[in-house]
Amino acid sequence: MSMDRRKFLKLAGISSLVGISGLGSFELMRPGWLEAAEEAAQPASGVKRLAMIMDMGKFEEENYKQVVHACHSIHNVPNFGNPKDEIKWIWTDSFEHVFPSQGENPFLKESIEERPFLLLCNHCQHPPCVRVCPTQATFKRKQDGIVAMDYHRCIGCRFCMAACPYGSRSFNWRDPRTDNNKYLGKLNPEFPTRTKGVVEKCNFCVERLAKGLQPNCVESQKGNPGAMYFGDLNDPNSEVREVLNKNYTLRRKPELGTQPNVYYIIGGV
Repeated sequence: MSMDRRKFLKLAGISSLVGISGLGSFELMRPGWLEAAEEAAQPASGVKRLAMIMDMGKFEEENYKQVVHACHSIHNVPNFGNPKDEIKWIWTDSFEHVFPSQGENPFLKESIEERPFLLLCNHCQHPPCVRVCPTQATFKRKQDGIVAMDYHRCIGCRFCMAACPYGSRSFNWRDPRTDNNKYLGKLNPEFPTRTKGVVEKCNFCVERLAKGLQPNCVESQKGNPGAMYFGDLNDPNSEVREVLNKNYTLRRKPELGTQPNVYYIIGGV
C-alpha cells in the first residue's frame, strides 16, 4: 500500500496526539479510532486525579529524614550502601536540578538555591513511562490516575527509566533479598519485596489508600502542619484544590506536557 507525503504527515501528527492520550499507533487502523482517542483524552466522570503538594518552606533537616524513612521503611526499599546500586522512592536534590529552567534565574534567592527539594514519582497525567512499557508492568490506574507497577510483569528492559524525564525510577542491579535480607532492614510483611532485574518507584502508597489512609510520607508530617497535602484535584472542594488556589506553585518540567501531579510551594523559603 502506497501513501503520499501529505497523508503520511497527517497520520504521523495524529499518531503523536493519540500517543499522548495512551492509545498505541497500531490502533489507528481500527474502526472508530478517532472517537476512542477523543474519549481517552477526556477524564471520565467520577474519576479521581490524586495529587501531592509540598510546602518546602516548612521543611527542616529532620523533616526530610522523616519523609524518606516513612516511605522506604514500609515499602521495603533496599539500602545497598553505595550510589551505584542506590534504590530510591523519595529523595532530595538541589533547586537547580529539580527545576532546571527556573534555576537559570541569576536573581534567585540564595535561600531557595541552597534548600533541598523532595523528589518522587510525579504520577503524571500523561506518563511517558506507561506508553513505552512492553509488558504493561507500568500502568496508570483509571480510578485515580496513580502510575502503578506490577513487579511480576517487569522484565527489566528499563524502557520506562529511559522515558521518565524526572529520574523517578530505580533498577535493582542486585538481589536485595540475599544474605538473609541484610539490605532490607526490618521487613514490612504487608508489602512485597523485589528481585534483581526489577524496576521500582513511588506508588503514592496505593496499599494505604485502599484502607482509607494517607500516604505514609504525608502521615509522617502530621506534626508539621501545612508541609504536605494529598487529595483529589478533580474535587473542587478538596483541600488540595483550596491550597493550589491560595498559593503559587511549581511543577517539574511542565514544558514537557506530562502534567505532573506533584506540586511545590516555594514562596515561603
